[in-house]
Amino acid sequence: MKKTVLKIKKFFKIFGPGVITGAADDDPSGIATYTQTGAKFGYGQLWTVIVMLPLMTAIQEACARIGAVTGHGLASVIKANYSKKVLYAAVLLVIIANTINIGADIGALAAAAQLLIPVSFVILTLGFTILILILEIFTSYKVYSRILKWLAMTLLAYPLTVFIISQPWKTIFVATFWPHVELNFEFFFIITGVLGTTISPYMFFWQASEEVEEEKEQHLIHRYGKPKISALFIRNLRLDNFMGMVFSEIATWSIIVVAATVLHQNGITDVATAADAAKVLEPLVHTFPHSGLLAKMIFAFGIIGLGLLGIPVLSGSAAYAYSEAFNMKEGLNLKLKKAHGFYGVITIATLIGLMINFIGIDPIKALVFTAVFNGVAAVPLIFLIARIARNRKVMGDYRSGWLSNTVVWITFVVMLASAVAMFYTLARG
Repeated sequence: MKKTVLKIKKFFKIFGPGVITGAADDDPSGIATYTQTGAKFGYGQLWTVIVMLPLMTAIQEACARIGAVTGHGLASVIKANYSKKVLYAAVLLVIIANTINIGADIGALAAAAQLLIPVSFVILTLGFTILILILEIFTSYKVYSRILKWLAMTLLAYPLTVFIISQPWKTIFVATFWPHVELNFEFFFIITGVLGTTISPYMFFWQASEEVEEEKEQHLIHRYGKPKISALFIRNLRLDNFMGMVFSEIATWSIIVVAATVLHQNGITDVATAADAAKVLEPLVHTFPHSGLLAKMIFAFGIIGLGLLGIPVLSGSAAYAYSEAFNMKEGLNLKLKKAHGFYGVITIATLIGLMINFIGIDPIKALVFTAVFNGVAAVPLIFLIARIARNRKVMGDYRSGWLSNTVVWITFVVMLASAVAMFYTLARG
């Protein structure tokens, strides 16, 4: 019995940046986009989950491996191997995408909180922004994320709801494994959003930098030279990454299914407010009185927990990218007085994100548009990652093998094709 407990503890010790990245992937932008997908197209886009799992696993594994092998974040590696124009373009892309995403997520936190408390949107956005900045700057992210991962457990409400309500399982099974495509702008707009909120620029930079943080904690990085890592370290990295991506995609599949069953089949095809999005959880609590309120509570706590986890990842990855590009001290392991620039980027990106909420954009709609923007911005970054991960000069013995290299390039082609199809159908009216 004791040996079994020790084995279980050892297994869970492997969980690190991959699992945190997977959890952050289902941020408010993800939940809103997947809910809109299910509401608009029913089970029609379920097949994207099966397609996305190997794609996001491959690209995130490549990013994690780049960080672990080089001992540097993604921006530092791009800086060392490409021109300044390429570096600045990559950093600018991730900062713009992340700042917009932060703004949308802050708005979603406030909209979700309003389901429970009658406080103005302005006060709630300001309150959440201040709370996030205080926790990220003055609290260890390890401690912070450990607390929030418990709040993120509310995401389990979606898989539970899938099995509580009556489902057309044959239809769902076919839709999961048989692609359905509609040749119109709306379909490609949403599918670009689904891909963009799943395979996002901030995840690339974040996971690479967090692998470096892990190595620093384990004293694997010395003052000079590359980190001393073993084949076992890379194996554990891949397992951590794979588990994080699997958990993320199970949640994605569940959200689309419950939205399709609860909303689409009842004639609700547009998710306009946080209250609309919360309706998908009402079947989970139908045995309780005031089930609508309880569903709103579960939804609100889930959005708030995942938003508080996801926003620091967004601002943190932007700060890593900027700091690495301009040789500034960086790392969430450093105190404020030792990394003014790093925490300055976090603060500025978060505050600009806050201001986005006061230009008249609906917070739930903004989440979907953010996902689409991420889907377009990810394309050139994946191109760079594919080339770096395969480069023997950079990666040595741990460069991408043929399978990893092939899947990463397929990811590039799929993301590019989705974006091109969206713009083409838009141009054609």
